[in-house]
Amino acid sequence: MARLIEKAEKLTLPVIPLRGLVAFPALPMNFELERSISKKACAAASHSDMYAFLVTQRDIQVDDPERSDLYDVGCVVRIKQTFNKNPEGNIRIVTEGLCRGTLLSIDKSNGYLTAEVMSKTLTGDFNAPDVTVEALNREILGALDDILRFLPPVSDDFMLTVNSLKNPGMLADFIASSILVRLEDKQAILDIFDPIQRGEALISIIDSEIRLLETEMDIHRKVKEAIDDHQRDYYLREQLKVIQTELGNDFGDDAESYIEKIENTTLPEEVREKLMREVNRMAKMPFGSPESALLRNYLDTCLEIPWDKTTKDRADVEAARKILDADHDGLTKIKERILEFIAVKQLNPGLKNQIICFAGPPGVGKTSLGASIARAMKRKYVRVSLGGIRDESDIRGHRKTYIGSMPGRIINALIQCGSMNPVVLLDEVDKMCGDAHGDPSSALLEVLDSEQNKAFRDHFVEIPVDLSECFFIATANNLSTVPRPLLDRMEIIELNTYTPNEKLAIAKNHLIPKQMKNHGLNKRMLKIADDAIRELISGYTRESGVRTLEREIASLCRKAAKKMVEEGTKSVSVTAKNLKDLLGERKFIDESMSESGEVGVTNGLAYTEVGGDVLKVEAIVMEGSGKIELTGTLGDVMKESARLAVSYIRAHAAELGIAPDFHKTKDIHIHVPEGAVPKDGPSAGVTLTTSLVSALTGIPVRHNIAMTGEITLTGRVLAIGGLREKSTAAYTMGVRRILIPKDNVRDLKDIDNAVREEVEFIPVSNIAEVLELALVKKAEKHIPAGDITAEKASSQPIYNIPVNEPVYGTI
Repeated sequence: MARLIEKAEKLTLPVIPLRGLVAFPALPMNFELERSISKKACAAASHSDMYAFLVTQRDIQVDDPERSDLYDVGCVVRIKQTFNKNPEGNIRIVTEGLCRGTLLSIDKSNGYLTAEVMSKTLTGDFNAPDVTVEALNREILGALDDILRFLPPVSDDFMLTVNSLKNPGMLADFIASSILVRLEDKQAILDIFDPIQRGEALISIIDSEIRLLETEMDIHRKVKEAIDDHQRDYYLREQLKVIQTELGNDFGDDAESYIEKIENTTLPEEVREKLMREVNRMAKMPFGSPESALLRNYLDTCLEIPWDKTTKDRADVEAARKILDADHDGLTKIKERILEFIAVKQLNPGLKNQIICFAGPPGVGKTSLGASIARAMKRKYVRVSLGGIRDESDIRGHRKTYIGSMPGRIINALIQCGSMNPVVLLDEVDKMCGDAHGDPSSALLEVLDSEQNKAFRDHFVEIPVDLSECFFIATANNLSTVPRPLLDRMEIIELNTYTPNEKLAIAKNHLIPKQMKNHGLNKRMLKIADDAIRELISGYTRESGVRTLEREIASLCRKAAKKMVEEGTKSVSVTAKNLKDLLGERKFIDESMSESGEVGVTNGLAYTEVGGDVLKVEAIVMEGSGKIELTGTLGDVMKESARLAVSYIRAHAAELGIAPDFHKTKDIHIHVPEGAVPKDGPSAGVTLTTSLVSALTGIPVRHNIAMTGEITLTGRVLAIGGLREKSTAAYTMGVRRILIPKDNVRDLKDIDNAVREEVEFIPVSNIAEVLELALVKKAEKHIPAGDITAEKASSQPIYNIPVNEPVYGTI
C-alpha cells in the first residue's frame, strides 16, 4: 500500500457557509452568494490571497448560522473568479477546492464569519503498482457501474475522468460530488481524511443507495401493475353499467359508489372479498327490495369500522404519570400497574393488551380512572355500559337477516371512537343478568380472551374483527355476581374505600375547583376551610367514594352564590362552625366511644359496601332456661358465629370463671344496634365471644379497643378481609388500639399512613389473647351473673396490662 504523508497547517480564513452544497478538494464549484455574511466573507478573502473556507450548514433554513449549525469538516478553497451583481444583488463566484479542513472556532465580530481552521492533507504515490489500491479502485468502479444502471446516462467526459484517477480518495471525492444525492452522504465522504477509508466508505454508501433504489423500483412496478388492474376493472364496470342501464336496472351508481369506497379503504383481504360479494348480490336485486335495504345498511356499517386506523401510544412514562396524578389522588397501585404496561409496551410493541377489572364500592373513581388511563396512554376512549343487559345480542349483535338488526356494543364502540386500539371501559360487568335470550356474560368470554379476541365475530358483521389491540378495562362493585370463567380472564385490581385524608385531598384538588367553576365562583368569592371539609366528610356523608361529597359541595356553592347575590357580599368563608348555617344540621351522628368500659359491650369492626364501620356488639345474661336470642338483622353466618362462641365458652367455662351450667340456667340476648341494617360475615367471632364472656363474668370490656377476627371451635383467630376500611372507621371513631388476626399483619402495609401512625395494631392468634387484652379485670373465681355489683367488680384483681402502652408494639 502507498505510504501516506500528512501535511497540516493552522489557518485563519473567512467562512462562506453553504446551504445544500458540499465542496470537495481538487474540484471546481460555482454558486451565487445571497446573504450579506457570505458577500462580506468573499470581500474579506481578497485580503488572504482569495483563500476562503467553505463549510456546509446542517439546516438550510438558518440564515445566521452559529458554530453548532455548521458541520465540523469543510474545504479550503481559492476563489478563482467573481461575477458582477445580478439584478437581485447576488454575486456569483467560481472556486477551486484545495484541501480538507477541520473547523476549530468561529468569530462573528466583523459582520461575517471568520474561522480558525486546521487544514490537513494525506498524500501518497498512487501511481506506483499496489495490489490493495488497485483492488479498491476496481471495487469503486464496480459500485459505480451498479448504481449507474438506475441513473440517467452520464457523459463520456465523466467516464474518462473516472478512469484516469488512480488515487482512491480523489476518485471517491469526484464520484460523491457527481453521483450522490443526499447531502449527509456527501458530507460523510468529506469528513474522512484517509483516502483508503474514503474509498471504502463510498462503496458502502453506494451499496445502501442501490438497495434503496431497487426497493423503489419494485414498489413502482407493483403500483403500475395495480393501476393496470384498476383500469381493467374500471373498463369492465363501465361496460356493465351501460348494459344494466339498457336493461332498465338503475342500480349502477349505487353499487359503483360502494365499490369505490371498498377500493379506497384499506381492508383485510377477507373483509374486502366479503364486501365485494355483498355488493354483487345487491347489484342483482331490484333497487326497492327490503333485502337490498338490509344489504346497504350492512355495507355502511362494515365500512364505518376503522379497520386500518390506530393511534400511537404515548412512550413517555413520566408524562403518563403526571396525567394520572393530575386526575386522581392516591390509587398508587393502579397507577403503577398502568405505567408498567406503558413501559413494557415500549420495550415490546407486540405485547398483548392486558384485561383489567377495577373492583370496588361506588364512587371511588373506577369509571373516571378509565378515561384518565386513555389520556395517559394517548388513546381514544369509549365507555360501554353493561348494567342491566339481559340479551347476548347486545354484545354480539343481531343477525342481519332481521329487520332493524344492528351490530353489538363492542363493534359500535369501535365505530364510535374511530380507532382499533382504544381504551374500552366495560362498565358494571357485575350488573349483567342472563335470561331466556342468553347470557351476555358468556358472550364477553370471547371479547376478554386475549387468545380469541383477535378474530371476534359479531353476528351482524359476520367477519372476524381484531380486538387484540383494544385495552379492555372492566368495572364491578361486587365480584361475587361475576361468573368465574369471566373473572379468570381479568386481572382484578381492587379500589379501596377512600380514607378521610384522601377525601380531603380529592375535595381540595378536584371537587371544589370543579364545582366552583360550574357555579361561576372563584377562590376569592368562596373560601372553604379544611376543618369545614372534614366536618362535611364526617357529618354529611357516609360513603366509600366521593359522589355524595361532591353533591354536598355543589349544594354549598349554591348556598354561597345565593347569599352573595341576595346580601351583596363579595365573598363567603365556610368553616366548621358556620357549616350548619348553610347545610343544616349534621345528617350522620357518630356514636361516641364510652369513657369507661361497659359489661357485655364490645367494639367490633365491619366492612360494608360504603366502607368500614364500628359496630357495638351487646350481650346481656338473665335468669332463664338456656335460650339464646339474636337481634339486629343478623345474617346466617353471624348467627353461626354466635352459636360457635357459646360452644367455645361452654368448653372453657372453668378457665374463664363461668358457671359450667350457665347454658341451662341463663338466657342470653345478643344485639347489634342499628337493627334496620342487615349484618353478616364471620369476622365478628372474636367480638361476640368477648361480649358473651364479659356479660357472663361481669367484667367490663376496655372502651378504647376494637377488634375483628373469625374464631374456630378450638379458639384460633383466623384472618379476615377489609382491614384497611375497618381500621379507617375505627380511627375516625377515636379508637386507638385494634386487635387483629396474626395472619393479617401482612395487610398493614396497605393501611393509610395517618392511621398507622395513630393506631396501635395488636396481632392475636387465639381467643385467650383477645380476652386477656380486652377485659379490664380478670375473673379468678365464679361470681354468678346478676350478683356482681360495681363494688364487687372493682375489688377484683386487674390485668397487668397498661392501657396506654403497647403490648406487642405498634406495627
